[in-house]
Parts: sequence; C-alpha cells; structure tokens
Amino acid sequence: MINTPVRLLVLSSLLASGAALAAQSTPVPEIFQREDPTSNFTIHYQDVDVVLKTMVVDVGRSTREKAQEQRAQTGTRMTTKVKVDTANEGNRFFFEEFEDNDRYKAILTNVRESLEAVPEQVPLGAFNRNEQLAYWLNLYNITVIEQLVGMYPERNLKKELTGRKSFLDQKVITVAGHELSLNDIQHGILATNYPDDPMVMYGLYQGIIGGPNIRKGAYYGATVRRQLQDNAEEFINSNRGTQASDREFEVSSYYGRNQQYFPDFDADLKQHLLRFIEGPERTALQSATRLDPDIDDWTITDLYGTMKSKGGSFATSKAAMLDSVTTQQPGNEGGGGGPAFAQNEGNMMSASYSMATASVLEKTPPGMRFSPDVMAHLQDIKTKEEATFLDKEGTVTVEELGEKGQQGQSDQ
Repeated sequence: MINTPVRLLVLSSLLASGAALAAQSTPVPEIFQREDPTSNFTIHYQDVDVVLKTMVVDVGRSTREKAQEQRAQTGTRMTTKVKVDTANEGNRFFFEEFEDNDRYKAILTNVRESLEAVPEQVPLGAFNRNEQLAYWLNLYNITVIEQLVGMYPERNLKKELTGRKSFLDQKVITVAGHELSLNDIQHGILATNYPDDPMVMYGLYQGIIGGPNIRKGAYYGATVRRQLQDNAEEFINSNRGTQASDREFEVSSYYGRNQQYFPDFDADLKQHLLRFIEGPERTALQSATRLDPDIDDWTITDLYGTMKSKGGSFATSKAAMLDSVTTQQPGNEGGGGGPAFAQNEGNMMSASYSMATASVLEKTPPGMRFSPDVMAHLQDIKTKEEATFLDKEGTVTVEELGEKGQQGQSDQ
C-alpha cells in the first residue's frame, strides 16, 4: 500500500495527465455538435459485428480470483511476467491472427474507412445523440484495434497509450473532411456532446487488460446505454476496476485518466461507483474516505500473452486463457468453449475466420449501413438538392433527413 505523500503524488500525476489529454484535443467542429433529438434514423454495423464476434473471446464476469503464478518450464528459468490480480480478467482479442497477415489487416482498414465515410452520405446531425454515440464508439474501437494490430506483438502498452508519442494523439482518422485523433474523439467530441456523463468512458476500448472490455459485437443507438451499463458493471466489479484493502480503497488508474468526469475526485467517483459495485467491496467503499487510482495492467488483451512457445524456452500455454474461461465461468455464453476448443482452436479459428473474411474483406459502402427505404429517401433528398441547385433557389436542409426513418435493431 502506498503512503500518503506518494499517494498524493500519484493522484496529482494522474489528474494532471487527464487534464493534459483534454487540453491536447482539437476544438470540436460545429458540424459534430449538431443533433436531431426526434430522429429515428439508425446505422447498421454488420461488418463491425463480424469482426468482433469472430475475434473477441468473452471471458465472462470477474470472480476476483487471482491467477496462478507463472512457473518456468523444464530446462529454463524464463517466465512470462503477469499481474496475478488481473491476468485472467477482461475479454480478449485474437491479435495473433493478424500478425504478419496483410490480408487480415486490410479488413480492419476497410471497416474503419467505411465508418469514416458515413457522414459524407448522411450528416451526423441528422441522428439523435444515442445513435451518434454508437457511431463514435464503434469508430474509436475499430481504429484502436487497427493501430494495435500494427504494433503487435508489443506486450506492454503504457508508452503507446500515455507517452509523448501516444497513438491516441495521432491524426489517424478523417471524418467529414476533419482530421481527428482518438483523443479528439474522447476528450473533444464525446466530452462536448455528453458532458458530465462518465458512462461514455466504459465504451472506449484501450487494448489493455486494465481498461474497459471490448464487446463481442458493435454498439447500436437503440442499445448503447444498456451496453455501456453492462460494461460499467463488469469493470467496477473486477480487480481491474476496484480493490478493497485494510486502509484504503484502490481504483483503476483509468479513472485518473478520465478525471474530467469526477471534478471532486474522491467524492464524485465514490458516488459513481456505488451505483454498480457489489459484494464486500461495496461495504469497504462506503466506509472509505479516499480512493487511490493506482490499479493498472498495461498488458495487451491478446489471447496467448505475446510470448511464442519455442521449445522449452518460455512458460506459456496457448490453452491457459481458454481453460480459465471454462474454469471461472461454467456455461458462459460466448466464452472460450472449454478444453475441446482450446485443443482445436487453431483449426477452428482458421475456418471461422475464413468464412467471416468473405463478407468484410471488400470495402463496405456506407450505403449498406442504411435500410432500403432510408436509402430511397436519401435519393429523393439528393434529387431535390440537385434541382434546387440548378434553379439557384437554395438547398435542402439537413432537417429534411428526419422526416423518415427506420425502426428496430437487435441488441448485442
């Protein structure tokens, strides 16, 4: 446990870094601040669903049990260093399948570019706030995955996420003609459009065990609030999010990096956590007078731990995580599937991914994200706009897009 002076130094450092991130974000263009609260337009994300449902392993809710210490295999003293409190927590992504595979990497680029292109066809201001939130979260998460795939097999991502050359600060996205960084989305657009709403932070995948989960499916406007609540409940009730001790209550450093949602850090964060926390940790939190944001795990959320097995050189097991899924979460839907899956995961992944690849390898036109009736309506708008342009009598306004919409979207 850290003492008071060190604790204050850690907290000050985290809060300062959070403020710095917010300061680095580009001012939000007015075009991204518009909304139509009456709109029932929705956006489809079949390609995002395919990628996530194929490549994400759902490990289920945390049991707060510690992982076993890694032991070296016979003939070596080398082990893979892990944080035993958090090593078996958090959903995993098959980064391994993308290594040295340009064809698979092209899938992510195509999906990201297709998401970027949506506002070129339908201005984001034609959607309500929940629909816009789902859009920004999906674009953010796909871009994070694409960036990390390019870095893999980098294991510890602390410098990549918080360093001076963090990929979160790089202008890697272009939306409606505006170059954006991932921090521009998080600390600019989302902070502006959803002020004082800490639930948003649980939808931003960081690629590390110590962050919110990556889900086995896209966010959708109709369900995004329920999906974020599910992520919040999972994170807060895990060792990655909160831990009780004899003298202090520890929380994830992720809260320190998002301190804009908690101006009075201890009081505001405590109130927020009490909405979701369960078990003995709830009692400990209620009696806590200060919160230490010193829990972290910067390990990438790959499945095998980035250490390749080379003879007896490394103490790593490709089946370890999948076995732990079955052990911790019996019958968990969407989980690893148990020892049988672990034994045959190579063949199953190849077959499953080959089938999925066919539907998302080619660039998804943004029009595929809208139903036929909406596309027909958009064509009518385009025709009117062209006619008014030729007559020099003005243009069709964005509000006309809200005259017709579509209903229904399954939960993920």
